[in-house]
Amino acid sequence: MVSASVGERAAEAECDLGWSVGMLMRNYKAHADPCVGDLPRGARGYQLLYTVVRKNIPNQLRLAEYLGIDRSVMPYVIDDLVEAGLVERQPDPADRRARKVVATPLGIEKFQQLEAQMARAERAVLGALELGEQDQFRWLLSRVARQAGDQATRTGRPKSPEEPEIGAHHG
Repeated sequence: MVSASVGERAAEAECDLGWSVGMLMRNYKAHADPCVGDLPRGARGYQLLYTVVRKNIPNQLRLAEYLGIDRSVMPYVIDDLVEAGLVERQPDPADRRARKVVATPLGIEKFQQLEAQMARAERAVLGALELGEQDQFRWLLSRVARQAGDQATRTGRPKSPEEPEIGAHHG
């Protein structure tokens, strides 16, 4: 890959964030959707399966919050993956009313297959970046996404640009 000049990088940095995120998302969906097309609920089903395999989230409500899925919709998403034999609900030993969603052996096997396909799709999406830049981009994107998720969890919705930061001092 040829390094961009300082002027070229400055011009690229001036692009609109909303446009960039939108273009990236469209490109991501174009590459990722074919990988997960056979999975119940497609990309949303993959996100749920990824999360129950890779994360330790204690119950359905927290899972809905983490994934940004409305809690009234989450049971249907889970039901579809349960019906496919990919996940199951298990009672929480600490609170029998709560249910933890866990991957079944079939779900883990399916996830491993999909994970390899998704890795290829993601490499294609990030192909404009060197491998080290891809890692850095993922790290930065994850950091910004966690901030957005934390804000949405605290307030029940994303923060609008007019709202001050929590703990920010104005004067």
